[in-house]
Amino acid sequence: MRRAGKKNNRIARRGLMLVLSSPSGAGKTTLSRMLLRADRSVELSVSVTTRPKRRREVDGHDYHFITLAHFQRMVKAGELLEWAEVFGNCYGTPRRPVEKALRAGRDVLFDIDWQGTQQLREKARDDLVSVFVLPPTVPELERRLKRRAQDSGAIIRSRMAKASGEMSHWPEYDYVIVNRDKVAAFAEVRAILEAERLKRERQVGLSGFVRALQAKL
Repeated sequence: MRRAGKKNNRIARRGLMLVLSSPSGAGKTTLSRMLLRADRSVELSVSVTTRPKRRREVDGHDYHFITLAHFQRMVKAGELLEWAEVFGNCYGTPRRPVEKALRAGRDVLFDIDWQGTQQLREKARDDLVSVFVLPPTVPELERRLKRRAQDSGAIIRSRMAKASGEMSHWPEYDYVIVNRDKVAAFAEVRAILEAERLKRERQVGLSGFVRALQAKL
């Protein structure tokens, strides 16, 4: 009975959208995976993309791989919260599953770039928490890109050339983390998430909870 009472007294909370952005190779994908493993209240927003599926990627888990024509239909129908073209491929966030998760009090994690973050801010600023992840040095950024062994030398050079422009958008984010060590950076991400969950405006059941307390005084 005591356990049931505690469960019934829980304060309802609206979920939030947690965005991690960074130049390619700075570590946002690694941090995202660590968070998903550690916190069951967080779910990943699975983007749609027109790019080819990489080895070991699973359709519906890593991305929803669709045709350009399908992507364009989704844009026209307003089915994407945000979308962008990156390195010749299109990426976008389906609207419906995100809105469903937020209403249920679950947090949604986004691994997107600054363009997508700007669009989310325009459409859902109150739900958005944005974090920009920086590399500690340029040589370390290049080393991480090469270590992934996912891209050709030409693509790595292209990503390095684009990194400066991407990093110029850091002032647009709520928080900035320098990823010198993934364990320390992950701890900072978790601290941000816990603090944002406690914000008064996200605790939609707080008014009723306080009124119930007052009624018993």
